[in-house]
Amino acid sequence: MTYRVCLVCMGNICRSPMAEVVLRATLAEHGLDEVQVDSAGTGDWHVGGPMDQRAAQTLAEHGYDGSAHRARQFTGDWFARYDLVLAMDTANLRTLRRLAPAGQEVRLFRSFDPSAPAEAEVPDPYYGGQDGFDEVLRQVKAASEGLAKHLADELR
Repeated sequence: MTYRVCLVCMGNICRSPMAEVVLRATLAEHGLDEVQVDSAGTGDWHVGGPMDQRAAQTLAEHGYDGSAHRARQFTGDWFARYDLVLAMDTANLRTLRRLAPAGQEVRLFRSFDPSAPAEAEVPDPYYGGQDGFDEVLRQVKAASEGLAKHLADELR
């Protein structure tokens, strides 16, 4: 059985692709090979383009490879493909909830980080400096660990 997760931000070039790469590696470390991870954006500005260079560089500096990423746009029909859809922030959470069929659960990604406050977001680093990308990486690593533990309990 395959379990599918989609991580969603605004343009799918910074936060959600970083989270996709980190979550995929974290799940592999936990032996959760049955979980597939994708990412997408709610907007279409960057569709087909690579990950933001700063995001890719931050990942590379920590041993992750984001070079294969190409931005995609999440649309309402995607809900049928995924068991879990996770938003990086409340603005994208609202957008996803408007697109979602009745009864579809959509959550914030950081809700899986036990050290994060309720309604914690992964902030958009796009208009800031390198420290924003470093913070995003720290946050997605923590949420990825929490999600991996959750899925290990849920799927086993």
